[in-house]
Amino acid sequence: MLLLLAGAALMAPWLAPSDPYDLAQVELRDSLRPPWWLADSLPGHPLGTDVQGRDLLSLMLYGARVSLAIGFGAVLLQLLLGVTLGLLAGYRGGRLDALLMRWADVQLAFSTLMMAIVISAVVKAAFGGAFYGHYGIWLLILIIGLSEWPLYARTVRASVMAEKRKEYIEAARVLGFSAPRVVLRHLLPNTLPALLVISGAQIGQAIMAEAALSFLGLGMPETQPSLGSLIKSGFDYLQSGAWWITLLPGAYLVLTVLAVNLLGDAWRERLDTRHAPVSPTAKGG
Repeated sequence: MLLLLAGAALMAPWLAPSDPYDLAQVELRDSLRPPWWLADSLPGHPLGTDVQGRDLLSLMLYGARVSLAIGFGAVLLQLLLGVTLGLLAGYRGGRLDALLMRWADVQLAFSTLMMAIVISAVVKAAFGGAFYGHYGIWLLILIIGLSEWPLYARTVRASVMAEKRKEYIEAARVLGFSAPRVVLRHLLPNTLPALLVISGAQIGQAIMAEAALSFLGLGMPETQPSLGSLIKSGFDYLQSGAWWITLLPGAYLVLTVLAVNLLGDAWRERLDTRHAPVSPTAKGG
C-alpha cells in the first residue's frame, strides 16, 4: 500500500492529468465540478475540481509528494538530533547527561502540535508570510523535527546506559579504542532495532502534524498544496455539497498514515521474531 501511494506521488508529473502549478491549465469556469461518477462532472477531471478549477487528482498527487517529503525529512532530522544527543548523554553521563535530559523533559511537557504552532507563528511574525510560503517545506521539516527529537534521545540514552557497563565495552576501552569508535561501532548498532520501530510511527505522526498545521493555517500555502492544505481549502465548501475537495484528500492522507503505521508494526514483529528463542521442534529436533 505504501509503495503504491508513495510511488503514485513520486510519479505525479507523469500520472497527474494536469499541472496544478501551471495557471495556463486552470479554468475558473470548471471550478467545483464533482467526481466522474456524479452528474455535471468533466471528462478530464476524474476526481473533480476545487474552487479554483484545478484538477483534484493532480492536486492530491502533488500534495502527497509534499506531505511525504515533510514526513520523511522531519523524521530524519529527529533521528540526527535525537541519536546524537542521546549517545552523548548516555556515554558521557554526569552534568552533560543531566542538562540534556532536563532539556528533553521540558520539551516533552509540551505537545508536539503546541510546539509546532509556537515555532511556526514566531517564524511567520519574524520573517513574514511570503518568506514562510517560499520556504514552507524546509521550515515545516525543521519545526516538526525540533518538536520530536526527545523521544529518540531518551530511547538511545537508555540503551547506551544499559550497554556501556557490559564486558565487551570494557574490553574495547582496555584495548585503547577511542570513544567515537566505541560509540559508533559498538553502542549505536544496539539501538538500531528500537529506532527502526519508532521511526515507522514517527513518519505517520509527522505527516499528521503537517496536516494539522496546514489545517490551522500554519502549514503549506494553497499555492504549494499538501494534503493538509487541500483538506483545509475544501472545508469551507463541505456544507455546500463540494465534499470531494476535503474527503478525497483526507482519505489519501488516512491511507498513507495507515500504510506507514502497518509497516512500523511489521518491522516490530519481525524484529521480535528474530530475537525470540527457537524451539527444538522449529530446528527440526
